[in-house]
Amino acid sequence: MPSAFNVGDRIRLHTRPPYLKSAETMPMLRPPDLVEVGEEGTILTRQPGGYLGVRFARGKFLIDAQYIEPVESPAESSTDLESSPE
Repeated sequence: MPSAFNVGDRIRLHTRPPYLKSAETMPMLRPPDLVEVGEEGTILTRQPGGYLGVRFARGKFLIDAQYIEPVESPAESSTDLESSPE
């Protein structure tokens, strides 16, 4: 699993998985359309096998790290602009 993902990080779903697995005591498979591509969430837990427990607007789900990307914070994007040569 990429070390770029830590508990508390903001992430974005860049590709919809074939199904969602709820992050409950008794996980259930859920339809993938509960989370839209581009929707942002917060990492709650790191799980074995490259899965992350993520809170989205419609619930908490176990998401494989391959389907998500980090969300740039405004401080990171302004730093990138300042350091780029003109």
